Amino acid sequence: MLKKFDKKDEESGGGSNPFQHLEKSAVLQEARVFNETPINPRKCAHILTKILYLINQGEHMGSVEATEAFFAMTKLFQSNDPTLRRMCYLTIKEMSTIAEDVIIVTSSLTKDMTGKEDNYRGPAVRALCKITDSTMLQAIERYMKQAIVDKVPSVSSSALLSSLHLLKTGFDVVKRWVNEAQEAASSDNIMVQYHALGLLYHIRKNDRLAVSKMVTKFSRQGLKSPFAYCMMIRVATKLLEEDDSSRDSPLFDFIENCMRNKHEMVVYEAASAIVNLPNCTAKELAPAVSVLQLFCSSPKAALRYAAVRTLNKVAMKHPSAVTACNLDLENLVTDSNRSIATLAITTLLKTGSESSIDRLMKQISSFMSEISDEFKVVVVQAISALCQKYPRKHSVMMNFLFTMLREEGGFEYKRAIVECIICIIEDNPESKETGLAHLCEFIEDCEFTVLATRILHLLGREGARTPNPSKYIRFIYNRVILENEEVRAAAVSALAKFGAQNDDMFPSVSVLLKRCMMDDDNEVRDRATFYLNVLEQKQKALNSAYILNGLQVSIPGLERALHHYTLEPSEKPFDLKSVPLSTAPLNEQKSEISPTASAKMPEKVASSRQDIFQEQLSAVPEFKDLGTLFKSSSNPVPLTESETEYVVRCTKHTFANHLVFQFDCTNTLNDQILENVTVQMEPTEGYEVVCCIPAASLSYNQAGICYTLVAPPEDDPTAVACTFSCTLKFTVKDCDPNTGETEEEGYEDEYVLEDVEITVADHIQKVLKPNFSAAWEEVGDAFEKEETFALSSMKTLDEAVNNIVNFLGMQPCERSDKVPENKNSHTLYLAGVFRGGHDLLVRARLALMDSVTMQVTARSKDEVPVDVIMASVG
Repeated sequence: MLKKFDKKDEESGGGSNPFQHLEKSAVLQEARVFNETPINPRKCAHILTKILYLINQGEHMGSVEATEAFFAMTKLFQSNDPTLRRMCYLTIKEMSTIAEDVIIVTSSLTKDMTGKEDNYRGPAVRALCKITDSTMLQAIERYMKQAIVDKVPSVSSSALLSSLHLLKTGFDVVKRWVNEAQEAASSDNIMVQYHALGLLYHIRKNDRLAVSKMVTKFSRQGLKSPFAYCMMIRVATKLLEEDDSSRDSPLFDFIENCMRNKHEMVVYEAASAIVNLPNCTAKELAPAVSVLQLFCSSPKAALRYAAVRTLNKVAMKHPSAVTACNLDLENLVTDSNRSIATLAITTLLKTGSESSIDRLMKQISSFMSEISDEFKVVVVQAISALCQKYPRKHSVMMNFLFTMLREEGGFEYKRAIVECIICIIEDNPESKETGLAHLCEFIEDCEFTVLATRILHLLGREGARTPNPSKYIRFIYNRVILENEEVRAAAVSALAKFGAQNDDMFPSVSVLLKRCMMDDDNEVRDRATFYLNVLEQKQKALNSAYILNGLQVSIPGLERALHHYTLEPSEKPFDLKSVPLSTAPLNEQKSEISPTASAKMPEKVASSRQDIFQEQLSAVPEFKDLGTLFKSSSNPVPLTESETEYVVRCTKHTFANHLVFQFDCTNTLNDQILENVTVQMEPTEGYEVVCCIPAASLSYNQAGICYTLVAPPEDDPTAVACTFSCTLKFTVKDCDPNTGETEEEGYEDEYVLEDVEITVADHIQKVLKPNFSAAWEEVGDAFEKEETFALSSMKTLDEAVNNIVNFLGMQPCERSDKVPENKNSHTLYLAGVFRGGHDLLVRARLALMDSVTMQVTARSKDEVPVDVIMASVG
């Protein structure tokens, strides 16, 4: 007998598992009992349980030992004990993939499947289908057809579900069972009807017309099973999404009608489907929102939760559509279920007015300690969205967030709060000092390394530019004394930024950095030594390049370039211009940080899209001498319609003195093979086409790549913009779609493509300069030019800023792309690197009267980039 355990033992987990210390060899030894006569059903069932436990725990069982145990188990079919028989079925299913010759039990299972004992028939069908492969499927086809239309629901459901699994291996056989499945779909049993519809859908899912007919048929006939209705709603939704048709279709009417069904499950599924349809209008959402509003006052907690969670999703895209539910949501704020209350409040935060924020904040704070971290993160995200909507309320939000920050919580929760506070600081300059003070207090007792380093980085960037920067030094230096080496290294970098930004603070910072030079950790000592030496030079250009703005290079690219330099020793010093730039601006690199990110594991930096292109292009012999890839266009440009016989997309690659056009071509005709495929380009300006690299062959639906290499004009380096007319040229060879045989002789043909444009943005790579003024001084005014332009077609500063950023393809710095409200003047700071590795900075002063006037000042260490900017804007 097994020892009985009370509930306390079960919850503590102490000794409550009777199979905890099972030995595989001992269990297989026990399995010899199966050969004894008479059979002891209770003992045998217990041993089978042990075998199943071991398999499910991942214990490896060899083919020989599994086969021995399996054959011994087959003798248990002599017993008529129902429990033992059910255990046999389970064991057959689990061991079907491990043991050999499992088909030995086919006759026993077939006998049970067609026998008079209904309790055996369903499980026998499942077990039989598990051991049947595609070659044996026809042998049991007759039995399966009978089982599908059986009057006993459990047998019919078992056969239908087993057929669904068999579709993977024997689709052609199973699709012949459609008539039986149709008959089962009219069953009065709700599960049989649901399973039959599932089978019918999966048989027909690749035939869109057949699926559409099936939905129409059953929507007219009506269904008895709420599960079947839910499935039909999902199928109809999928068809609507694929079709992208208007909402006048019968499918949409069917979903809408389901919201008047007597089953709550069906009503919710229909409302949820409408809410999640892409491009849904407020008018189409209205009936779904009304249904969800009714569910908000349901006595069932599950329905209230489902309704408020779905309304929360709707509020993200259509807050005005949910406003009608505000009263019901306010009632849910006091709901005994804290998950419902949290979702209700976060939904209200998205739909409520500015005046209701204070009241909602008080209500949230009353139960924040009672809800899980997962829901706390939802609250923080809602507050973050609210800050962007009502920036004047930032002080209320900041105080609330800081209160949450002081409470207990996990990494994800704390990270969400810190990110939210940082967003508020960046969007509202007046909140900077309050926010930094809160974060300084938080890092005094912060257990998460990732968050501490993130805040220290922010302090170095923003704290050094506040009216009283010295008050932050104490908090930063405390980290050098009290924290682990990662945080200490980040603190040293932050201290250096204070010294570089403020000459008055240099003496104090230099004393602290000298102390850091005696640290136990190599990284901390090296940083302190490096920064101190740079600061002692007292050169603003050095401070900007090495402390305030840092390197803007691709890490994998730098590693590869250094490795290449060590393999081929040279008299020349290593040139940083040979390293590709970092393609993603630093402010966009807010990658998802997992809770394990603080663990000290060496991480391999993922290669960017540009690094992958660099490797692909360097493998082409004609491109070997082009040097480092400077920039690749972000999205391929389609040069044909997606439905045409040939589909071509173009990606532009910029090098120091050349441009490469990569054409991704697809042949959509199954009776043709294209050979020697090239794209001939004719420039309108002084660009020169150097060569074309063809795609050798394009088979049906197989993508191929061809390239065209062009050189910019040498006589006028400022003429960077150009339009190319493109023609796809190839040799056509007809082929038989069925056999794939190709004719020997082919003929020349061509296909006209859309034009490709080169703009100034293709010659400039975005780089972020966290401290623009320092970078401006670093570049100097040796090659500075200034001109004034009238932007007569633009009526707002926002429109002007967006157009300038997109046209020049440069990175806005210090959040200057955000124009403050009610302002008629603004300054936009842009940074980039011009083709060839020349730093380029632009300051655009904008003034709004009847139209926008712009004064552009450009600086670079070379004359050409400045001339290019002036010529392009002019």
